[in-house]
Formats: sequence, C-alpha cells, structure tokens
Amino acid sequence: MGYRLTKFILAASLLVSGVWIAVAGFDADNMTTLPECLSGVALFLAGLVLAAKKLESFNLFRIAVGGVIGCLAVRFIGDAAVSIMNSETLELDTAQLVSSIIQIVGAVVMVAVYYYCLWAESNIRRVMENIFSIPELLGKLVFTIGLLAIYRVGFHVPLPGVNQEALKELAEQQSGGLFGQAMEYFSMFTGGSLSQSTLFGLGIMPYISASIIFTLLANVLPALEKLQKEGPAGQKKIQEYTRYAAVALCLVQGTFWMNYMMRGGNGIHLIYPEFQGSILIFMMGVIGLTAGTIFLMWLGEQIDEYGIGNGISLLIMAGIVVRMPSAIGQVIQQTQAGDMGLEKIVFMILSFFFVVAGAILITQGQRRIPVQQAKQTRGRRVYGGQRHYMPLRVNHGGVMPIIFASSLMIFPDILFGWINNTWTNDFTRTLSDAFSRGTWGYTVFYTAMIFFFAYFWTTVSFRPKDMADQLSKQGHFIPGLRPGKRTAD
Repeated sequence: MGYRLTKFILAASLLVSGVWIAVAGFDADNMTTLPECLSGVALFLAGLVLAAKKLESFNLFRIAVGGVIGCLAVRFIGDAAVSIMNSETLELDTAQLVSSIIQIVGAVVMVAVYYYCLWAESNIRRVMENIFSIPELLGKLVFTIGLLAIYRVGFHVPLPGVNQEALKELAEQQSGGLFGQAMEYFSMFTGGSLSQSTLFGLGIMPYISASIIFTLLANVLPALEKLQKEGPAGQKKIQEYTRYAAVALCLVQGTFWMNYMMRGGNGIHLIYPEFQGSILIFMMGVIGLTAGTIFLMWLGEQIDEYGIGNGISLLIMAGIVVRMPSAIGQVIQQTQAGDMGLEKIVFMILSFFFVVAGAILITQGQRRIPVQQAKQTRGRRVYGGQRHYMPLRVNHGGVMPIIFASSLMIFPDILFGWINNTWTNDFTRTLSDAFSRGTWGYTVFYTAMIFFFAYFWTTVSFRPKDMADQLSKQGHFIPGLRPGKRTAD
C-alpha cells in the first residue's frame, strides 16, 4: 500500500509539473521559451514512465530523479544554446560566453554524476540498491527526509504581526554591516534565520548552547559529574536539565529579538502599524520563537531515535545546503555581469572539492591505540586475551571551535564599531578597521581563537584519566603500559 501510494504521488507530481512547465513555456512566436517547454516535456515523460510501468522501488527512485535531472539539464543547455544563437554578432561577449559555457558544463556534470551514481556499475549505485532492498533502512531514510521537509516548511511560517517586506528591506540595507554579518553567522550555525523572522527563527542554537553549558558544568559541579558517571539514567537526567535550560535561553533570546522588532531600525517599522506596542503580539512572538526551537529539538531527537544520523547536525546541514542554489545563482549573475571570469570559477570549484575532501579526511581520521584484554580463568576454561583497538579521533573538537570563534568574533566588530561612531579619532578608526570582517587583523585573531577553542574543547571533553579508569575496570590494558596513571599519560 505504501509503495503504491508513493508511486502514485511521484507520477502525479511529475505529470502535473511537466504539463504546467510545458504549457507555461509554450510560445510559437518566441524561440527563447523553447528550452522551458522541452524541460516540461522531459518531466512529463518521466512521470508517464512511472505511471505506465511496474517498477521496483530502486528503479522508481532513479527514474524520478532522472526526470528532474533531465528537466534541469534540458533547461540549462537550451538556455545556453538560445543565448548563443540570439547573439547579434559572431563575436560573443566574454561574460555571455562564459555564462553559457558554465550552464552547459553544469548540465553535463549533473547528468554524468546521475549516471555514475544510479546507473553505472559503481560502489555508490550498489550502496543505493542495498538501501532500497532493505525495507527497514528505507523506512528510516524516508522518515528522516520527511522530518527535514517538515523543518523546511516551518522555516517559512512567519511570526504574527511582523512585516516581512520591511524586515527584508532592513536586511538588504545592512547586508554588509554589523546586523547583516550577525544574521549571516546566526543562520549559518543554527539552522534558523532571524532575517525572515519565522517560527524557526532562533534555530537550534539555544539547545546547542544549553548542551555546551552542561558539558562544561559537568567538569565543575560534583553533582553533575556524579550524574554523568551513573550511566544512561544520569545522562537522561542531564538531558532533562538541558531541555529546561534551552527553554530559558529561548525566552531570553526571543524577548531581545521581539524588543528589537518593536523598536524597528533605520526608520523602518518592522511591526505592522496596527500592532505597534501590542503586548499580545510581543508575547505571541516570544512564545512562537520558543515553541519553534523546542519543536526543532524534538525533531532532532526523533531523527536520533527512529531515523538515520545525528538529528541536530542534519537540521544544521539542511539550513546550510539550502543556501547553495542562491550562492550558485549569485556566481552566475556575477559571471554574466563580467565580475567573475572562467579561471575564478574553476578555482572555486576545485577549492570546494579540496576543502570538502580535507574536512572529511580530518573528521574521519583516527589514531588506533592497541588494547589487550586480560585473560580470565573460570574452571578449566580461559576467557579473554583478545586484542583490539581503541580509536581516538584526530579532530576531537569537531566543528565546536569554529562555532565558538565565529560567535565571539561578532562582538569585537560591534564593540569597536560603536566606539568609533561615539568617539571618532584615528585610534578608534584603526581599531574598527582592524577588526572588520575580511581584514588581516580579523583573520589572524579569528585563526588564533579557533586554535585556542580547539585546545580548550578537547581538554574539557576528552578526559584520559576517566578512559584509563574505565579500561582498568573492564580488565583491559595497553601493551607495555601499566594500568592507571601511565595509561592516562
């Protein structure tokens, strides 16, 4: 029943979308709309194949994806071809030529990646086929994607009384200033966006902050340290305290944000005039932001328990990945305007793959410490004596040092900017310029902060003495080292 319903929804969506795109793009007198019409036809054909044939789940998936990829590829290649054919002279403008080449190359790369991942005899295809052959794993994957889709829908539910157009105008005005930088950092690391002031505006950051606070307090307060050592029961109690702290942080942050919305900025009224000064709107905004964050926290926990992967990390990743189309659009616009050449685009693509590959390598990197299990004799039988490895992560701090450094680097810019605006002189101007984003001083200080917090977070979260005690209690030891202090050192 579930398979038939999924097949019907996919086929109907592709058929309706294909007809709508093809009809909207059909114009016999205007050849520039032909690519849009053909892209709709490609989508319609994919829907027709899904509706007419009896397919396995994996074939259903790759034909549906193929329809979408084909639609985009036809549109990109068609637009590039029309752009070249409609040029008035044989000599194309450099920016126009580069833009057309990028569209064609992008379409070819999309089709090649699609073929390699879903049709060629590759490891990725075999992994995908195995996923669709295991109903339980497929159910977890669909559940995770469904919750991420709910997150994206809630991301566009506005707060009551907020003038979204005025807020967008203010964000555009201050995109290069302190407000714009703060909003950019906030949306990057929280999965929310206060620049839209939606139900999920605060994102998941209050919960992450509460988790960090209790992680640090566990090393200071004996009561929390005792709870931490009690196993699952103690961890459950600490998790409960973390939720309460997250609610408190949401209320504080929501109050500050709604206070800012009520006051407005740069002469722009962010609340509709009929709701100005309304206590009800203020309270609804604070409660809405708090409820949104708590709902995101619940979504993350559901993904942890019933889905695939770490729920909180997936929510943050979804908030970052969804910004990629707009970033690609900005690159295309800059290319068409002549601000970016082909060599810069190639360098950006190579840098992207290099940075992603390096991040994966460092994240997955481990140092394996050999561990020997002590032999135990029970009657005439000897148990244990096995040799295995204890993996130690190379990057134990993960992304936390970057989050700490990025969050704190907002304040010097704001502080020195305010001092320069209040007491303007050469010294304050130099300080403000030195800590502006992208400057040499900002970059050096930011790098130093990352190193400091990497050392600090690793020191706090990685405790060799506890690991040595745990190994000793379990009857394990590192060959050549005595249990206890030597093992910890």
